[in-house]
Amino acid sequence: MSMSVAAVGVHVLDTHVLGIESIPEGSDGQLVETIRMSPAGTAGGTAVVLARLGATVRSYGAVGTDPVGDTLLSLLTREGVDVGGLVRKPDSQTSASVLPVRSNGDRPAWHCIGANGAFTLDDLPTDLLDGITHLHLGGPEFLGGEAAGELLARARAAGVTTSVDVLAPGDPDMLAWIAGALPHTDYLLPNDEQVLGFTGAASLAEGAVALLEHGVGCVAVTQGAKGALVATTSGVVEVPAFPIEVVDTTGCGDAFSAGFLRGLSLGRTPAEAARLGCATAAQVAQGLGTDAGSYDLDVVTDLAALR
Repeated sequence: MSMSVAAVGVHVLDTHVLGIESIPEGSDGQLVETIRMSPAGTAGGTAVVLARLGATVRSYGAVGTDPVGDTLLSLLTREGVDVGGLVRKPDSQTSASVLPVRSNGDRPAWHCIGANGAFTLDDLPTDLLDGITHLHLGGPEFLGGEAAGELLARARAAGVTTSVDVLAPGDPDMLAWIAGALPHTDYLLPNDEQVLGFTGAASLAEGAVALLEHGVGCVAVTQGAKGALVATTSGVVEVPAFPIEVVDTTGCGDAFSAGFLRGLSLGRTPAEAARLGCATAAQVAQGLGTDAGSYDLDVVTDLAALR
């Protein structure tokens, strides 16, 4: 089934450095295996993976007029994402992260918020919802719950499915800040730390159910190597991750979101869609960056079917 997505919000250029054991002392240098750049962010990374899985995707958000922005736009375009909805802000740098990747796949990060912090609803065109089936909002905290809720409510009124992924760490104040968006969110796609931080719940299942009470239709939570947990009004289901050799976990959450949403567009149940999400995240974890791997919908569908 065809899926046409507006990926709205956070777009970032990631620079990965592979083979880091430590930061050199003083001004010393260190040789590393690889340095590479990839498109990322809760909107940008999800857009890339959705495009690989056969969706038609257009990105909306803000980037700078700098070479970092030029690179990000070119990498998104190379992946088949339409970048016509990304506005260029001359007074902000393009959002960027530098990610030193340890040999076990861990990756601490340096991050510059940049133009993502300058993005507002005024940057979106009036025809945003024309012809789309799905609106994915990455980083509602940058718009604030009220403005994000307004956008999502407009989408729902137009018959568009909505999903939300939060970039910020989980915290009760952050939940209060974005609360206005949740009643208009069909699918909330947080990670385990965010769910526990937002709700203060004793378990992930309890936390996910508590978020349903804020008006969300379904909560699909990633929990790293344990896979995913899906909560709807009919209950909570856990879906295991696929056993793989992890190279870099950057973008795995965005890849899960993309696989999950693509699965739903194909008529799968939330639990089946989460399996497709885990299969997609497994592709990305085996390489460097959100755009790692060479796969399409058939590849991840076949992997998901092995369960």
